[in-house]
Parts: sequence; C-alpha cells; structure tokens
Amino acid sequence: MSDTPSDRRDAHLPRQVPIDAYGNGGFRFAGMSHKGSVLCLPSGLYGWTATTHAPFSGERLLKSLEEGEGIRFMLFGTGTDIVRLPPALAARFRAAGISCDAMTTGAAVRTLNIMLSEGRPVGAALVAVD
Repeated sequence: MSDTPSDRRDAHLPRQVPIDAYGNGGFRFAGMSHKGSVLCLPSGLYGWTATTHAPFSGERLLKSLEEGEGIRFMLFGTGTDIVRLPPALAARFRAAGISCDAMTTGAAVRTLNIMLSEGRPVGAALVAVD
C-alpha cells in the first residue's frame, strides 16, 4: 500500500486481514502500513479518501454494497467521534440486507478483529485518526 495521496485511492491488498494497529494517520496490517483511511471488505483491504470531516465520502464506499453476499455487518469507524450514517446511506445498506453500526475508529478496529476471528461476514469503513 502506498503513502502518496494519489495512490491511496487505488491501494488494494487482495485479502481480508485484521488491523494490527491504528493511529498516526493510518493503519498497520499484514506486515504493512497505509497512510489514510481504509475499507476492509471480503475481497480485501482498499485505500479510501474519507476523513473525519467527511466520514462517508468517496465512491469507493459503494464497493461495500457490491459485496453484499459476503457482508452481513458493516462497521463504520468515523474517527475520534461517533457520526451517524446519513439516513439515505443507512437505507441503502438495509435494503442490501447489511446491518450497520457507526462507532469510533478504535472501537470499529477492535470489533472488526473480533468478528474476523469468529469468521463472521463483516466489512469495515475505517477513517484514519492521528
């Protein structure tokens, strides 16, 4: 995964892995690190452009809806504060049969790791924090 802003959007690790650490504006996982926000989906881990000021932004977020069969729970780590999903976005996930929960990024990382260890069909949209 890359550290330059233009490459962050296109970064992709082709498998789902737990998050080993977060903070300093990024994440560590599978012996690698990534600056910026990430989407953790059954098809892998993707760089994402969301920020604490816009935690639900970016077209890439819609990829989580495309993987509906592999996801039953979608966790949203919205930074250091909890931000509710916009009603229209929550409705799209509900229509796809995906339960959503917004929480701080730290709580979302911990919950994701537990659910992955249990083999549950989970995805996460994690906003990077300092």
